[in-house]
Amino acid sequence: MIRAALHRGWLFLANLSMQKKLIVIFVFLISLPITYVSYLSARSTLESVLQNATNNAAQMTTNVSDTIDSYVADLKRYTVLPLYNKDVQYYLEQKVTNWDKNVSISMFLSYLSHTKEEITAVYLVDKFGAVFYDKNTTINELYPYEQRGQWNNLIRNNGSSPILTGKHTIRVNLSESKDVFSVVRTVKSASTLKDIGIIVFDTDTNMFNEILDPVNQVTRGSSIIVDTQGSILFASKNSSFDPSKQLKNLMQKVKAPRGSFQSEIEGHSYLTVYTVSSVTGWVTLVNIPQSHILSSFEQNRSALIVTTLIIIGFALCVATVISYALTKPLKSMVRLMKQVQRGNLGVSLNPKYNDEIGLLGSQFNRMITRIKDLLEEVSLTEKRKQKADMRALQSQINPHFIYNTLESIRMLAESNDDPRVAELTYLLGLQMRYSIVRSEETVTIAQELDHVRNYFQLLQIRFPGKFELMIDVPDVFLDLPVLKLVFQPIVENAVFHGLEKKAGTGLLTITAWYEQDTALFSVADNGVGMNKETLAALNQSLRSSDTGEKFGIGLRNVNERICLHYGYSYGLQVDSTSGVGTVVTLRIDGLSKTTQMNNIG
Repeated sequence: MIRAALHRGWLFLANLSMQKKLIVIFVFLISLPITYVSYLSARSTLESVLQNATNNAAQMTTNVSDTIDSYVADLKRYTVLPLYNKDVQYYLEQKVTNWDKNVSISMFLSYLSHTKEEITAVYLVDKFGAVFYDKNTTINELYPYEQRGQWNNLIRNNGSSPILTGKHTIRVNLSESKDVFSVVRTVKSASTLKDIGIIVFDTDTNMFNEILDPVNQVTRGSSIIVDTQGSILFASKNSSFDPSKQLKNLMQKVKAPRGSFQSEIEGHSYLTVYTVSSVTGWVTLVNIPQSHILSSFEQNRSALIVTTLIIIGFALCVATVISYALTKPLKSMVRLMKQVQRGNLGVSLNPKYNDEIGLLGSQFNRMITRIKDLLEEVSLTEKRKQKADMRALQSQINPHFIYNTLESIRMLAESNDDPRVAELTYLLGLQMRYSIVRSEETVTIAQELDHVRNYFQLLQIRFPGKFELMIDVPDVFLDLPVLKLVFQPIVENAVFHGLEKKAGTGLLTITAWYEQDTALFSVADNGVGMNKETLAALNQSLRSSDTGEKFGIGLRNVNERICLHYGYSYGLQVDSTSGVGTVVTLRIDGLSKTTQMNNIG
């Protein structure tokens, strides 16, 4: 394999002009090695910088996630404390709220609310729905009864395990609110293990700022924490883009418990490192601008590029000067070759000497003679190929139709003895005589339309009252010569792909008109039509030389025969609307009958 590759490379170099060969040699010996080494150095440096930044950011993100997990774990442990406080256990089951109950529960809640300074409020709901709470000193008023219904729903659906909620807003004054996340748990009776209350911790989401701020300062990036519902729990205020607008795109790339990816956000490149907590399920994402990561790399790369370009430019200049001096005698031969390239095969060289240039001139003259012979041979071969293709396409269409018609006769004969079978057999004979017995390549439009009418009578017997045919072709078209079996495949395609699937009676209309020297025939049906994607694929199949049979052989063969006979400016064009119908437009040469026949001959 290596030997073959080297051989192909040598042939490529040998076929180049002398001037290009010299330039290529200089490029390979000087420019390409330097460029390649520079590229490897830059890529290695880039990968190293990105990998180091990713590893560092991943470690910091993991530490942040662990810190948050530890904080939430503490809150969950605090929710168990009412189980071990006898006074709280006693008062939660007392319906009457007196001074002793208020004092005892208030002291307990005050203790809990001061365990962590980020706790906004701690709530305790007794067995009878009364709510007691202790709040942060910065808050003037709380409205716990607005949240009690939500707490009841949470514990009703999740049992006795602690429940961690995402970010939500609570009122702290008449006109002020605060974003918090909560830990909710059912309080059990230590003796009966029955539900006797609810304990809730509300924690200010700004606590995340203290945890994430050191990471953001080091990375010059911004951080986002997303809860299990896919909502933003916290977002750094220094973010250079709106996190809510980019959240969906970022979360789609979170596939593993931890990882990283690169993304384009508002025209800027970012490296995003994320960690999914196994405790809370929250996702911590740190978005680092690549401009910050690659700032030092960009400076070194610029210097490397400038140095590489200077060396390459010098090498190319030297190669150009030397190659021009060595290849000047060949310029006259190149000028004559360009004339041949433009199609002038009447040129010839008159070598004055018997050196290498003279030998090249003699070979050039032989080449021109050979090209002329080959062009004539190709022209004759192409004409024979067109005739063979048209005959093959003709034979491909006829058996296809005959098979379908014979199948119809078989179905009628098996069902019952019906006089219609005789008529069907007679019409089939007409179809076969027209398709097989006639040997002419061309017929008239009138003969083609009679063939369509006979075909439609066959359909009327097979599907009584299902189809209607209307032919509105002016008499001026009836004597126009056309290839045989052009209309029937189009009609058959319209019947079985459009009208047969339509509920009720389907109508097929054939019309004709002139556009300058082109005759246009429209075969329109009011069937089920097709969607835009199927229509585009069908028209592409008609234009393509691919022999696949996704859309059958009928329309494609008709189109190919028309193109081979009249030229590729003629053929079929399909237009369709789903639920409305399909129109197949046939374009052929509209010259007079005499002229047309002369062209065919």
